[in-house]
Amino acid sequence: MPQLPDVEIMTIGDELLYGQVIDTNSAFMGQELAKIGLRVRQISSVSDRADEIVAALDQARQRAQVVLITGGLGPTKDDLTKHVLARYFGSELVLHEPTLAHVEDIFRRFKRPMLDVNRQQALVPANCEVVFNAVGTAPGMWFEDQGTVFVSMPGVPHEMKYLMTEGVLPRLQERFQVKPIEHIVVQTVGLGESFLAEQIVDWEAALPANFKLAYLPYLGGVRLRLTGSDDGQPHLRQRMEALLPELRTRLGEHLFAEGEIKLEEAVGQLLLARGLTLGTAESCTGGLLAHKITSIPGSSAYFRGSIVAYHNDIKTRELGVLPATLAAFGAVSEETVREMAEGARARLGVDVALATSGIAGPDGGRPDKPVGTICIAYADARGTVSRKFTFNRGRQLNVEYTVTMALNLLRQNLPAAE
Repeated sequence: MPQLPDVEIMTIGDELLYGQVIDTNSAFMGQELAKIGLRVRQISSVSDRADEIVAALDQARQRAQVVLITGGLGPTKDDLTKHVLARYFGSELVLHEPTLAHVEDIFRRFKRPMLDVNRQQALVPANCEVVFNAVGTAPGMWFEDQGTVFVSMPGVPHEMKYLMTEGVLPRLQERFQVKPIEHIVVQTVGLGESFLAEQIVDWEAALPANFKLAYLPYLGGVRLRLTGSDDGQPHLRQRMEALLPELRTRLGEHLFAEGEIKLEEAVGQLLLARGLTLGTAESCTGGLLAHKITSIPGSSAYFRGSIVAYHNDIKTRELGVLPATLAAFGAVSEETVREMAEGARARLGVDVALATSGIAGPDGGRPDKPVGTICIAYADARGTVSRKFTFNRGRQLNVEYTVTMALNLLRQNLPAAE
């Protein structure tokens, strides 16, 4: 069995270096490569300068046996990648007829004139193997030179994803005879990474040598990824799954799902399964809670609406919060947020409701209620529960933490399925 190659990801484009575009391509490629057991050694970004691209290629081949390149394949003058690659590998650009026919078909279907610059998208280095791009005009290019594989792909994310999924990953698996690998993801919320690790320290220590556990923190929780690599024994997946019951027991209420699923999706599945409708009343989150909920396809089956009650007048008029409550306890209080949740439930006609209020910052705090003080509440026919937190992680993170804790409060308090 040959040794698995190290992989380097190289992104090309001034827009990445200037921060005008966020590099999501590398994250996707890293995730997909990990799924098939290939390690990314380094990720680098390079400007749209031929000499710097060549220098980066020289350096990459010293570190890795596979170099995956994205960007610089567009039709404009600043897109230099294939011209540089042609010179780098001692070749010239030639017309690839199948790609030209594909590009012509795209322009014909959209009833747009095809310019010469569009025709040039079908030019590729003569010594590359073309990786067909069914969702765009720029083909991928596969080179093998002195034991190193170089693959160039468009920087447009959906085109890169298509090429990686349909062309590059399967070929890498075949080319390097990648061993089987399995991943199981367990999602937790409401427990920090160090506390979580402490709860399962002996469970993790007892894992077989070919099983590895990764802690992947996110806002308000931790994803646990258990990876099993082939050890020559059968039933790898089943052996991994046999370890999960003990892990579930250790994690308890902090475990909300297994698999690549977000908290808002898991909550939506619970609401749907139990036939319950949901509404929200939001102050400090300004509609972000409703946005998270409705980002899930099919959420209209359980989500009815939201009232963004930023000003106290709206809290009283639209949600029925008593002026006396506001006067006695303030807008950021468990008393107020409980009345907001109860008012939203009545006003929106829903089975369950969530409410948020807080001091997100950067100012507005005081000694008894510092910046980051957050109150959330959940209401259903059985009653209302509330919680108070102090996050103090900066305005945006305070808001996002509030949304996570509100969704978790909902998950923890939903009526049991009948």
